[in-house]
Amino acid sequence: MGANQVLMSGAVGWLVAQALKTGIDFALNRSFNPERLTGSGGMPSSHSATVCGMTTAAFLRYGAGSFEFAISFLVAAVVMYDATGVRRETGKQAKILNKMLLEELFNFSDETFTPEKLKEYVGHTPLQVWCGAILGIFIAIGMDPMFA
Repeated sequence: MGANQVLMSGAVGWLVAQALKTGIDFALNRSFNPERLTGSGGMPSSHSATVCGMTTAAFLRYGAGSFEFAISFLVAAVVMYDATGVRRETGKQAKILNKMLLEELFNFSDETFTPEKLKEYVGHTPLQVWCGAILGIFIAIGMDPMFA
């Protein structure tokens, strides 16, 4: 493993979550969507896997009383709260706006107007966030030299 256990745990958490997300999307939709490789939203949350991997690695390496753990814990809490709150609501609103835009196009005659569809995959359900969190925790534990 690299010299920075916290960084590597977070990075591997993100990579594994993105790969899983792409595979799950392919299995559900029977088509490959390259946007899933780097995009947000979906199962599991790569944001949660990243911050929980970092937080767990900081805990294992520096202890619960360290500033490294404190900072990563608070960042993880904010990221996971945001994913199920503001970002999830943004995705719901994007779906509605995209539907309204599509309906409007049927009644719109200006051919120079080409609307851009809003991104609908931006937030997560609580289950997606928790699955990402558990994934990140297990990855950090698996990468820790004490458990390897």
